[in-house]
Amino acid sequence: MNRILIHNLSEHIDKEVVINAWVDTRRDQGKMIFFEFRDRTGKIQGVVLPNSEAMETAKTLRNEWVVAVTGKVNQRPERNVQADKQNGNIELEILGIEVLNEAETLPFDISADTSVVNEETRLTYRYVDLRSDRVQKNIRMRHRVAKLVRDFLDGKGFIEVETPLLTKSTPEGARDFVVPARLYPGNFYALPQSPQQYKQLLMTAGVEKYFQIAKCLRDEDSRGDRQPEFTQVDMELSFVKREDVMELNEKLLIEVVTKLYPEKKIQTVPFPRLTYAEAMEKYGNDRPDLREDKNDPNLLAFCWVIDFPFFERTDKSDNPDTKGEWTFTHNPFSAPKPEHMDMLMNKENIGDILTTQYDIALNGYEIGGGSIRNHKPDALRRVFDIMGYDPETVEKNFGHMLQAFSFGTPPHGGIAWGFDRLLMLLQNEPNIREVIPFPKTGEGKDPMMDSPAPVSEKQLEELSIILKKKAQ
Repeated sequence: MNRILIHNLSEHIDKEVVINAWVDTRRDQGKMIFFEFRDRTGKIQGVVLPNSEAMETAKTLRNEWVVAVTGKVNQRPERNVQADKQNGNIELEILGIEVLNEAETLPFDISADTSVVNEETRLTYRYVDLRSDRVQKNIRMRHRVAKLVRDFLDGKGFIEVETPLLTKSTPEGARDFVVPARLYPGNFYALPQSPQQYKQLLMTAGVEKYFQIAKCLRDEDSRGDRQPEFTQVDMELSFVKREDVMELNEKLLIEVVTKLYPEKKIQTVPFPRLTYAEAMEKYGNDRPDLREDKNDPNLLAFCWVIDFPFFERTDKSDNPDTKGEWTFTHNPFSAPKPEHMDMLMNKENIGDILTTQYDIALNGYEIGGGSIRNHKPDALRRVFDIMGYDPETVEKNFGHMLQAFSFGTPPHGGIAWGFDRLLMLLQNEPNIREVIPFPKTGEGKDPMMDSPAPVSEKQLEELSIILKKKAQ
């Protein structure tokens, strides 16, 4: 007999079925034993009647045991119907039980709110934590949002392209994770902070509309609201202006909310536009919380922030190769506003140059950002010049980009959302770890896999690495 999923049991009333499930709860009521069984689709109440052949096995079952249950789907008497509960109108009369695997007592109660459990414990046993209703819902909604994004962009003519994870260092404003190249001693790959350069090269390649739900990695200091690896909804488009990208993403976000979160309300459509100067003057930051009622968990106040300064003064650049007094505020590949291009090329009034950068904020969090890009090599060279890169450094780090742009790159722009952060806000969770299947702790550790971890002397030798003790 084929397995029936629990959410399909109502289609099999008065029929004998087999379900595969976990024992969620057990209630022994003398001559009868009641169970709640759980699979990935929901729960069903089962009952073992007196003199049932399944009784002896039923007496041994404990919570979280994995079982195959044979039973008859019965309509509940009217007085016992629970209309507000899944399968509240039916129950499973248990005829037979096969124990597929036993379970030891869990390290914490997954029937309660596991968010109150010590984080180290939760993440050590994350595979258990993932069984809880709340985390299950988060992971399933993560899938549904990702699917909607893919379907929406596919319908708009986008192509999903996977870009490499082994690449070279890029100036993204954070430290890279580096990977030693065994076959090239003394050389290293860098794991991508974003697919920024590749997606722009795809525009040169004539793809025109690219997207990717991309893994990104940044070796940042410990922060509770960040993860060393995270997910972006990443896209790039050719032959567009700023408003084109913003309008497309606005439509996509509205569709995510209206189709998957009908209980939520978007405060203002179209999303308000604020300049960086306006946001800083009125709210003191560039990710303002515009909600009229900040106590309403279902109110979403999106807004765009535009017209950012391109450069800011710096005493010490994030990149040790630079020697200038200026660094970028967002992205060195951004284009200035068209009316400010002459100032860029002439290196005049550098602090007054505004970029085509656009950030999107939601309820006081930045959830994404992008820009129209510099697609001409001379303009991009000027940016690096202002930042203090010498010609040799520019060629070493960005020569491939400059060469590509010399072969006829169209005007283009794009954006990337913090997928995890968006889900955190939509799911009303306090941090992004609650919506990531296997997150790291706030300190960047994985207690389940016990990583990061040392490697063997043999591996170090193969990689031509000698470890030095850190000075005390």
